Formats: sequence, structure tokens, C-alpha cells
Amino acid sequence: MTITKRELVIRVATKLGMTQSDVARIIDETFECLAVRLGEGHRWELRDFGVFEVKTRASRIGRNPRTGDQVPVSARRVVTFRPGKEMRERVSGGVPKSAAPFVAAKASTSPSSESADSPAQPE
Repeated sequence: MTITKRELVIRVATKLGMTQSDVARIIDETFECLAVRLGEGHRWELRDFGVFEVKTRASRIGRNPRTGDQVPVSARRVVTFRPGKEMRERVSGGVPKSAAPFVAAKASTSPSSESADSPAQPE
């Protein structure tokens, strides 16, 4: 499922109890700052989430898939993302160590009288 910026604004506003317009301005400014700094060649690191970097791809000889002719491809700058440890753990289905106390507390506060036949509640 793809999450749009609009859906992100709604989720954050709901979770933090802020207005959607305030959250939208914060998210827009964050993305703008990220884009400007990356455009200047800087690295953007968000601890446990990941790192955005600008790398230069070398020029090379490519191939036109339609004709098979060789064509020069010029050097270019691209944005790369390298996920952090917590992001990798969440994506792989594990529970990150930083979230372990929360998960353990949640499990201990859940009612133990739930029947095995009852459907799981979505979070």
C-alpha cells in the first residue's frame, strides 16, 4: 500500500492532536529542507531511520534497447537511501530493540481472557 503525503499529514495530525494545516506545513518544510540540502550535496542522517546521500554516477556507454546501438550516458548525481538498523529490523518483521519495552508493556497490559476464536484487533 502506498502512503501519500496527505495520508501522512492525517496520521501525524491525529496522533499528535495537531491541526492538519500545521502538520502539512511542518512536513512540507521538512521535505523542502531535505531537498535543498541534498541539492547542495550534503548528507541527511536520521538516526535509526536511515541516511539520504547524493552520489555521482560515472559516465558510461549504455545501449538503446530498441535499436541495440551504443549510446553515451553522461555522469549524473542521484539521491540514495540507506536504511538504518531500526528500519531494517521493522521491515524484516523483527521488533527493534528500541521498541521492545513498548511491545513488552503492551503485551502485559492486554487482557489474557481473549478467546483464541476472537479476531485479532488491527493496530
